[in-house]
Amino acid sequence: QVTVVESGGGLVQTGGSLRLSCTVSGTSLVIDAMGWYRQAPGKQREFLAGFIGGRPRDYADSVQGRFTISRGDLRGNAKNTFLPQMNALQPDDTAVYYCEARFSGRDLWGQGTQVTVGA
Repeated sequence: QVTVVESGGGLVQTGGSLRLSCTVSGTSLVIDAMGWYRQAPGKQREFLAGFIGGRPRDYADSVQGRFTISRGDLRGNAKNTFLPQMNALQPDDTAVYYCEARFSGRDLWGQGTQVTVGA
């Protein structure tokens, strides 16, 4: 069974940084399409960044220049680990952050990890 698990969320002060982790387990194949999203209370889920065909996708305007995403070495055991890095966090970044991976024609979602940015 292929699963998606996010981790690394927590409480951080305004201007701080967090590094999340998103791991797709249960397959030896390289996941070549994934997305990183967030959903704030009362708002729709928002796409932030991701990879498709092994190449990075454009970042959302709301996080451009502050957030980045990288992935583990494609030749190693971390090939399906994705590492969103969030810098210069603001209270508006408070949300549940999710990873989505496309596998065998299906979109698989993790349970999300809460990020709270305090004033």
